[in-house]
Amino acid sequence: FLARALTQEADLYLMDEPFQQVDATTEHAIVNILKELKKEQKTVVVVHHDLQTIREYFDWVTLLNVRKIACGPVDSVFTEENLRLTYGGHIPVFQNAMVNGQ
Repeated sequence: FLARALTQEADLYLMDEPFQQVDATTEHAIVNILKELKKEQKTVVVVHHDLQTIREYFDWVTLLNVRKIACGPVDSVFTEENLRLTYGGHIPVFQNAMVNGQ
């Protein structure tokens, strides 16, 4: 799917869970491709649900739950409060990442 999209040389790429069901090597390759697209000033919108890799993979995030909860730079938007509003309840895995600054 990604190779076909890249051959279009578009300015905007929409990707729904591009890391789903791929091995670690392929995931790393996709991340590198996303970084290259960013360097080329392309816009890439990715649907992604792995909270532990958000900070590592992306610099901008939009949190949705029926409506927009928050949108902006990861460091200002990816907060415990915004995640609680998005997912509800307590998210212990994320809390550990927040403490470690990851």
